[in-house]
Amino acid sequence: MVDTTKVGPMPLTTTPGRPTIGFKTMIAICVGCVVVQGSMASALLGFGLGGLSFLAAMLVAALLAVCNAMTFSELSLMYPQSGTLATYTQKAIGHFPAIVSVFAGYVVVAIFALPAELLLVDALLQTLFPEILPPHLVPIALLLSIALLNIFGTDVFAKLQNVFTFAMVVAISLVGLVALLQPPSPEVSQAAAGIDWGVEGIVDGSFIGLVALSMWLFLGCEFICPLIEDIRQPEKRIPRAMILSIGILFVLFTLFCFGAGRYLSIDTMVTSPLPYVDLVDGVFGRSGLIIVTVMGITATCSTLNTVLAAVPRMLSGMADNGQAFSIMSKRHSRYNTPWVGIVFLTLCVLIPFLLVSPNQIISLVIAAATSWLLAYIVAHIDLMVLRRRRPEHRRPYRAPFYPFPQIFGIIGMAYVAANASPSPEMTALIYTLLGVVLGIVSLTAFVWVKFKMKKGLFEPDLSD
Repeated sequence: MVDTTKVGPMPLTTTPGRPTIGFKTMIAICVGCVVVQGSMASALLGFGLGGLSFLAAMLVAALLAVCNAMTFSELSLMYPQSGTLATYTQKAIGHFPAIVSVFAGYVVVAIFALPAELLLVDALLQTLFPEILPPHLVPIALLLSIALLNIFGTDVFAKLQNVFTFAMVVAISLVGLVALLQPPSPEVSQAAAGIDWGVEGIVDGSFIGLVALSMWLFLGCEFICPLIEDIRQPEKRIPRAMILSIGILFVLFTLFCFGAGRYLSIDTMVTSPLPYVDLVDGVFGRSGLIIVTVMGITATCSTLNTVLAAVPRMLSGMADNGQAFSIMSKRHSRYNTPWVGIVFLTLCVLIPFLLVSPNQIISLVIAAATSWLLAYIVAHIDLMVLRRRRPEHRRPYRAPFYPFPQIFGIIGMAYVAANASPSPEMTALIYTLLGVVLGIVSLTAFVWVKFKMKKGLFEPDLSD
């Protein structure tokens, strides 16, 4: 929905001669950031637990993701800056929640989620090629290479992202299609016969309990927003890219789950640490080693590539607003990339990857990722506040059906956050860690805003 009647800043245009991001790359960013090894495992876990009911939960989760996309589209086009959520929040409700929402919702998540993804790559390679590759070598090489290539500019980033995402989507689609079309052996069919293909869980509403798990299959499309200054025609393309990507993700994971339902038992889906490896092995045998390697490595690389492009730009925008150390705003003299932020985030990912084991990091990842959901809640609140306080501000895109998507989004994100623990045994630990993460970030933000910026904690920035 386009609104040209409001006054305010002129439409965003990219800098002449500067590399720009096209629509295909935008789709690659949105899809590539979401499809990681963890989301593939979550999809199969959910399908093993709920069968057809999980697809209904996926549909609800996709609708929540669309609500998030509409909110971020309106906000990002109101304030087309690399600071993204920090910028929107400082305009709406102040610098303190701006700093907390970005650090708790994106920086901390990146610092703990990316090492976990690298550990999964290491586990995958050690499983597929035991005693051939030294531990940690390939993940470290991937991390450092992608960080270096990101410093070389958005044109290099875009080419990498297109290759990674295309290869990943083709590999996952191939596995799902072949699993659907190729009849499994009688033994495999018998083992997979326990999958629930009934609609009872949909009719009685019990599928709602799986929404929290299915939500992780759709979060992350807003990572396109920090790159807004490099996007051609962002007013039209940002909303379309985000919403289309959610549709692609729904189809991709549905195909993947249906295929798995013919080849994997419930026990394998629920208990295997790498169930997609079991699926590929069941469908293709040992000849599927190449496919599963492509699936795992491209999924991780596409996420690394997107996060190392987006989060440093968030930090750069925050530094421009005085919300982070000024050195974070330093850009490369030739490529105009936030190289200090890229190096900083790379080191923050590398250190925990080298120091911890998967068993130690998983609870912290879940806790940090739960704080990501709070960032979505803040974004919805920002939009509602700005609609009331700044009705005259130019909005190239207006979220339709306001305020219902925002209210639905807030309730949905709160529900997912309250049900984020995968097991009762982990609940206390996860919410304790979540409290520690939010406590440290909040204390740091309080000191920074009060004594460094010398501003009120919830004092909105009234300038345009």
